[in-house]
Amino acid sequence: MSSRTLEVIRLYRREWKVNRRRMFLTTAAIVWGTLSIVMMLSFGEGMRRQLMAAQRGLGEGIVMVFGGQTSIPYEGLPKGRPISLVEEDARLLQARIPELERISPEYSSSENSVTYGRNTRTRLVSAALPSFETMRSQYPQKGGRFLNQLDVDRNRRVAFIGPRVAEELFGSEEPVGKTIGINNVPFIVIGVMIEKIQMGMYNGPDVDKIVIPLSTYRLMNGPTRVDRIIYAPREPAHNKLVEQNVREVLAARYRFDPNDDQALLFWDVIELSKGMGLVLVGIELFLGVIGGMTLLVAGVGIANIMYVSARQRTREIGVKMALGARRRDIVRQFLLEAMSIAGAGGAIGLVLSLALIAALAQVPMEESGLQWLGKPIFSPTVAAVTISVLGLVGILAGYFPARKASRLDPVEALRYE
Repeated sequence: MSSRTLEVIRLYRREWKVNRRRMFLTTAAIVWGTLSIVMMLSFGEGMRRQLMAAQRGLGEGIVMVFGGQTSIPYEGLPKGRPISLVEEDARLLQARIPELERISPEYSSSENSVTYGRNTRTRLVSAALPSFETMRSQYPQKGGRFLNQLDVDRNRRVAFIGPRVAEELFGSEEPVGKTIGINNVPFIVIGVMIEKIQMGMYNGPDVDKIVIPLSTYRLMNGPTRVDRIIYAPREPAHNKLVEQNVREVLAARYRFDPNDDQALLFWDVIELSKGMGLVLVGIELFLGVIGGMTLLVAGVGIANIMYVSARQRTREIGVKMALGARRRDIVRQFLLEAMSIAGAGGAIGLVLSLALIAALAQVPMEESGLQWLGKPIFSPTVAAVTISVLGLVGILAGYFPARKASRLDPVEALRYE
């Protein structure tokens, strides 16, 4: 053990003996302050990660386009014309806009009868291209797969189902490879989606849906307008530029004003994610400030102990200064004592916080209905902020009493009774 560490322990023990009750209360306040800031920051971090994961449940880095209604007359055509999107629009956009990385039209059909054996449910069926998997975060569980290009090219009757659909139809059976009926048409289940939490959604959560190939849906229902087109820019930061390009390409095709913001409707998940990120950072900062204030209040107790200690040790300080101790030596001593109090309380508070976080990690949040809040996470950022605030509290609590003690006149200090 180093001499500096031994000195810290010696000073802490001395202060504890002289001001036992005050030291206990102050250390307890530091423990509580540390526990408060760690738990608030950890809950903020856990909530931020959980809500961002829920946001990604809809899809990450995507934009959805819906047909709208013109609100501006254009080239002799009246306003109020409905704009309906078709599959060809997606192929046109892919060809004309190089900034697009992925794109897929999507059909959606509700009230479909889905049957396996004696089990029948009514479920929504979507139809899309293989790129839908990545864009809409619909990843298969082990042993299954999503749609591929051969499924589309050969009009295969295959189905990718949500986990709730699998549970309702198959129970404990393995769904992959089994045949289900969709409106009395047989489909082979090729995969089951991994469970996910989903904040944004349309027509219900994905866990309740079935996805089939776009071409198969078209053969069954005939060519109709698509419900939406989903695309992902190569660079999410260029989402507004890509949106303008999409407007211009489709405006030329359907003859409406490119500046008509009602002709096409955009659901920009990229912008929503940016806004959500800023809100969550603000919440984390707010929680951190509340916890930090609790710790700063505890620092007042340390400062009080240091002022009392300086008054009680006036003669000692005078002797040291008479023997050649410099002002910075006195300041260093008091700072060291204040840091030792803050460090001791902080260490205890940190241990208690980690124990509490570990205990909360075992709580089944899904069953309690609190899955949106997430569980507290002790991250490197939380550790760095906590240690920084503890250090700041220790320095501020020790500096002002130390400065006062260092400015004592040695002669007057030696006369102090």
